[in-house]
Amino acid sequence: MKKLISLSFVLFALLAFSFEKGGYELGDKARDFSLKNVDGEMVSMDSYENAKGFMIIFTCNTCPYSVAYEDRIIALHEKYADKGVPVIAINPNDAEKSPKDSFEKMIVRAENKGFPFPYVYDETQEITKAYGATNTPHVYVLDADRTVKYIGAIDNNTKSAEDADKKYVEDAVDAILSGKEVPVKKTKAIGCTIKWAS
Repeated sequence: MKKLISLSFVLFALLAFSFEKGGYELGDKARDFSLKNVDGEMVSMDSYENAKGFMIIFTCNTCPYSVAYEDRIIALHEKYADKGVPVIAINPNDAEKSPKDSFEKMIVRAENKGFPFPYVYDETQEITKAYGATNTPHVYVLDADRTVKYIGAIDNNTKSAEDADKKYVEDAVDAILSGKEVPVKKTKAIGCTIKWAS
């Protein structure tokens, strides 16, 4: 009986963990969203006609890792947007927990950095939970059908773009555009934990 109880507990714990983890896995089809951009307009994937894919990047104003990657995120958008694979940056952080990540502060940050891509706010955190993002930055590369082809980090060097010799997101997008298999499909997202609402 004790063994049965302990086994039940283990199974319950595993189920609870998997439920808590949630989010998309490779091969899942990502749902669309309609989130407010820093220019006041609503942004969705549907608003991109003839898109060949998307780089959905969960990022924010305050995380040092996100700040370190801002220029690389800009470069990714500038390299691939005209080829049909734009960046959509999503701020997932709760403004009460992280006031410097408020929508108003997002506008300031986007202007200061000259973001060429949409920087939208997931105020309800519903989309963040749907994707299963845990850190900033956390990247999901989708193909034209919005199938998840890559999840994880932008590259393998958080400190220096020049010293990164594994460019996971670039490799994933290049593979999608050339109709090939993504070489590295999943890596660990290195960054700050998302600030969830209470």
